[in-house]
Amino acid sequence: MENKKVVLAFSGGLDTTFCAIYLKESLGFDVYAVLINTGGFDGAEVKRIEEHAYRIGVKEFSCIDLNEEFYRDCLRFLIYGNVLKNQTYPLSVSAERIFQARAVALYARSIGAQALAHGSTGAGNDQVRFDMIFQILCPEMEIITPIRDLKLSREAEIDFLKKHGVDYAYEKAAYSINKGIWGTSVGGKETLTSKDALPETAYPSQVSRTDSQLLEIEFLKGEIHAVDGKTFKSPVEAIQYIEEKASPYGIGRDTHVGDTIIGIKGRVGFEAAAALIIIKAHYLLEKHTLTRHQLNWKEQIGNFYGNLLHEGLFLDPIMRNMECFLADTQKTVNGKVFIELLPYRFILKGIESPNDLMQSRFGSYGEMNKSWSGEDVKGFSKIAANQMAIFHSVNPSFGQESTQEKGSHE
Repeated sequence: MENKKVVLAFSGGLDTTFCAIYLKESLGFDVYAVLINTGGFDGAEVKRIEEHAYRIGVKEFSCIDLNEEFYRDCLRFLIYGNVLKNQTYPLSVSAERIFQARAVALYARSIGAQALAHGSTGAGNDQVRFDMIFQILCPEMEIITPIRDLKLSREAEIDFLKKHGVDYAYEKAAYSINKGIWGTSVGGKETLTSKDALPETAYPSQVSRTDSQLLEIEFLKGEIHAVDGKTFKSPVEAIQYIEEKASPYGIGRDTHVGDTIIGIKGRVGFEAAAALIIIKAHYLLEKHTLTRHQLNWKEQIGNFYGNLLHEGLFLDPIMRNMECFLADTQKTVNGKVFIELLPYRFILKGIESPNDLMQSRFGSYGEMNKSWSGEDVKGFSKIAANQMAIFHSVNPSFGQESTQEKGSHE
């Protein structure tokens, strides 16, 4: 009689190694370990993790490269929406977790698994993201979370592995690093406080350039078309090129503070050179090529889209509605953005676009107009102010007090 199948989201670290052995030895499952690569692992690392997985007794190991799908279904909309959570964080890891969970669930369905498992603890956002995606896509499957359910300490996990003959070095790293194509999160003792900053040594990309360097990004309908005059097979390669060029400057580092899905405040460091540069460059180009009402609604919808994605609600149909809007706004977002890279910062120097609404033939702000007369402005101003003039004629004392006088009355 065959054992039941469980698909485990697997990274090869302490938690998922414990889960693999526990699911097999204590619960009697055949374990199918799946590594979902969203830019955090190179070929050598994948090979090492695969060898480790078979060494600890998994039935089958699979690695699914999700970069292109992740870009197509998510990253391009984060760029279209200029999404920065709390005006700071480009949703580097939180966005990846949603797609990792979706890929694991679809794989489990493809092999007819009876259960799904992940190594999340009970203290963070990832447990909710994985659980929600699993429940929606695989409602018939059991969800098993050994670390969370057993409330295990690191020491208890290591003791368990030793008893099962796993000879593996699990020295606790000073910093928790989660790397992906859209950025790298960095957690440590400093991010558990409200005042301490991560030290230079905490970041995986050390600063090795102190000169300046120019970067040119060309967008076509909101997507990266070329970088430094070079076209790529896909925007994924362009993102990787920008990251490789900018990360030696220490660009894109910051600390994100926000509300977690489970209702507590959280703090995490990150570095995301490519993500920050691309979003800021794209936004600058939009400011030249979109109308004020487009920009206003895009800002609101982009923030809403990012918040729902962060909270694991990617499969809500409202997300598809917003994606249609965001994509439609990109028809005229074409042109080049010129950037200067410097240590720890970058400068957006300007843009060049056939769709630039700052065309001199219509007038130069503060200098000269060519499309209207002074009489036109007088008439426009009179009509624009008409309702306010009526209001103040009916309510003559409204708004006449100074701010200081209002405060004294209160």
